Amino acid sequence: MNRFYVSAVSLAVSLLVHVSAHAQVAPVVQGPEAVADWFHAGQSFVQQGKALHDNNRRAKNVILFVGDGMGISTITAARILEGQLKNKPGEENRLSFDRFPYTAFSKTYSWDQQTSDSAPTMTAIATGYKAREGMLSVNHTTSRGECNAAVIESKKVRSVLEHAADMGKSTGIVSTARITHATPAALYAHTAMRDWEADSNLPKTDINTGAPCQGADHAVKDIARQMIEVSPQVRKSMKVALGGGRTYFMPNSVMDPEYPKDKGRRLDGRDLTQEWVTSRSPYGRAAYAWNKAQFDAFELANNSYLLGLFEPSHAQYEADRANDPAGEPSLTEMTDKALRVLMKDPKGFFLHVEGGRIDHAHHAGNAHRALVDTIEFSNAIQRTVDVLKAAGTLEDTLIIVTADHSHTFTIAGYPSRGNNILGLVREVPAKDGAPLKNSLDTNGRPFTTLGYANGPGVRAGGRPDLTNVDTTDVNFLQEAVVPLASETHAGEDVAIYARGPKAHLVRGSMEQNWIFHVMMEALK
Repeated sequence: MNRFYVSAVSLAVSLLVHVSAHAQVAPVVQGPEAVADWFHAGQSFVQQGKALHDNNRRAKNVILFVGDGMGISTITAARILEGQLKNKPGEENRLSFDRFPYTAFSKTYSWDQQTSDSAPTMTAIATGYKAREGMLSVNHTTSRGECNAAVIESKKVRSVLEHAADMGKSTGIVSTARITHATPAALYAHTAMRDWEADSNLPKTDINTGAPCQGADHAVKDIARQMIEVSPQVRKSMKVALGGGRTYFMPNSVMDPEYPKDKGRRLDGRDLTQEWVTSRSPYGRAAYAWNKAQFDAFELANNSYLLGLFEPSHAQYEADRANDPAGEPSLTEMTDKALRVLMKDPKGFFLHVEGGRIDHAHHAGNAHRALVDTIEFSNAIQRTVDVLKAAGTLEDTLIIVTADHSHTFTIAGYPSRGNNILGLVREVPAKDGAPLKNSLDTNGRPFTTLGYANGPGVRAGGRPDLTNVDTTDVNFLQEAVVPLASETHAGEDVAIYARGPKAHLVRGSMEQNWIFHVMMEALK
């Protein structure tokens, strides 16, 4: 045999063996994409952008979704978790509002806070004015603890819901928090203190003047009472209010229907749930529901107004909702019902939907519940898009999705793609084919991808060994650095997503109060 031929064959065999050996050692971490997929996806994104056109029509409807405490890290982690629940790596997943064409950043500082609470941040979104810490829809010249109703009246700033009511549109509020909590309350109430949700929460005396406050005729009304005694225009327009907080509407002589050990919080003896029904009856048939069965029994054809209060305080976390004794609707179900009530109005509507318990889970240092609630918040937005599209009114509706503030919630380490977002960090191995191993801190202990800068997750005696701990458990508290009983908000910008009429005005870096002006421009 020719020596050159033999040498060539030997070389080919050698190369084949070499390539085969390498082909058999695949990376232990692999994405689902082919090489060309990345390029094609980028080209598709550009083409979609070129097809966009500004929608300058007048909005018939405006829907404001607020994920309370839904910072960008929360969106990212929830996006990954949702994808992983679908048996995918997760990082490539998109939440429903990730598909909205217009985005911006919202600067969340308030008039007197670098890192704000929900009262002034929602006031900014709802009214167009930056306000003071703890205050709802009053301007920043209001004194802290101001109890005089006449003073509050002179300081109040009107909300987009109130403006929509003046335009003759129907309005509604949906929340997984108490309906009297700061975020929903900023749309209908005006007060110097967000905590004055029932009359029993009012102070005995005015902190500034020493004048009587609780029970005094001149005192500002508590938030629950304000929701019942709104202006005639708002009373007629507010067709639906769904959430938690029923004990704030009940007299303290009455026990809660679901939890017999709980009782109402009102000192004035009034049952505001029934007053809702009677005060709305001149405009149409009204109903009150406190459990899932009553909620489901509400018939759109025969009713115009619905008040639903499904817990004494906040609604259940989505992760726990199935265990509720009397049953309660999900955020998606409440949003769907609210939409179908409001869509009956030919003049259009304004609807606010809050994912309120995202915030509460973060305060508890509990990422699992926060992320599950964020996913449910995204589900409610997708349901909204689907319902409007089926009704042929999607392009007449401005939908804005944002947050009031962020949290000290972090995604850190160098976890490999597809690593359980609730799990321990495992990095890409240095050699293809090598197994994944837990990343270790300087003391040789593993750590989670998710954590908090402060909060209740600090362990006494230093970092624990999490090797055999199920960090994906719904009750697991992520580790924190600074020990606090309740984790705090964070001060960085949050995202704004928009679609529909005038959505293109949502752009760049925005002051939070500019969101109001975009909504009003769309409604004009």
